[in-house]
Amino acid sequence: MAHTASNSKVFRIPRHFNWPLVGGGFALLALAMMMGRWGAVLDESHAYLGMARWLRGELPLAELQAPFSWRFGLPALAAALPGELHRVFATLNWLFVTATALLATATMRRLGFGTQRALAAGLLVILSLPTVWYAPGVLVDPASICMRMLFVFGLLTGRPGVALAAALAGTAIREEDILLLVWLAVDDDLRARIGRARMGAALVAALAWIAGVHIGMAPEEGAQSAISWAPDIAHLTALVTDWRGLLSLAVCAGFVLPLALAGLRDAPERIRPLRGLLLLMLLPSLYAALCAPADGRIVWSLYPFLLPFAVALGMPREAAQAPAVRQLRIARRA
Repeated sequence: MAHTASNSKVFRIPRHFNWPLVGGGFALLALAMMMGRWGAVLDESHAYLGMARWLRGELPLAELQAPFSWRFGLPALAAALPGELHRVFATLNWLFVTATALLATATMRRLGFGTQRALAAGLLVILSLPTVWYAPGVLVDPASICMRMLFVFGLLTGRPGVALAAALAGTAIREEDILLLVWLAVDDDLRARIGRARMGAALVAALAWIAGVHIGMAPEEGAQSAISWAPDIAHLTALVTDWRGLLSLAVCAGFVLPLALAGLRDAPERIRPLRGLLLLMLLPSLYAALCAPADGRIVWSLYPFLLPFAVALGMPREAAQAPAVRQLRIARRA
């Protein structure tokens, strides 16, 4: 049995929920959405493939590309698995997309949003352009997004230890996910529940990981720089006139961003702290857009923080304050 924190505002719908059926359905639907571009190569895919090949001993360190070579976690996992790397990355990303959808559904159910809204959260993860276009490719974004969704699950369901583990794993995948740890560290209540020593150790470990990868992956003769991280007027002009990137942003925003913006008004109090987290996690994406080509992945990376607001749209105010479900200290099987 799973135990929820007695002082957390976590609500469970007492009806039976067929998780194997939901998980299998999500997996099949995600596979159908992704199959057409299985193992596709996108802008920085060569860098991730190069990292995995270096780990397999097939490529010299000098041919790796920074900053993408600093995103060590997923290429290391792909390199450790058997099979052709394009397919390995695609398979891992399929699993991460499915897990993200399940986590989104589990989060909404535990918060008492109802079965339909919970399932809608998972479907919004899968039935989107990023799942069709980006997720099947050799990218690390699906793994990072999954860890962000796990972070939101832990945060909203009163399990800061889960949120801490997700933030650490996310940092190993994408360096900007260390901001999730910062969010936990600056919140007095969360820091106290995690423990100051444990929180400090997590921050030290994350910083040591980032520093170690930067130093170890960039010797004097290696790790060519693929991007200059200094904004300039020429890039800003190109960004405004890049119709493909702007179209990608608009389409990837899809239903999720408009629904989330509209749902801010109806959002229950217990998910409103996500507003500040959403703004914090938007900062690295905005800075990256000033230095590198921008596309719809800016919005996609924010899906875990947008989904709760999107499915809150239209919730009755009284239900938002006092959900018509039982509050259980010991959760029964969903």
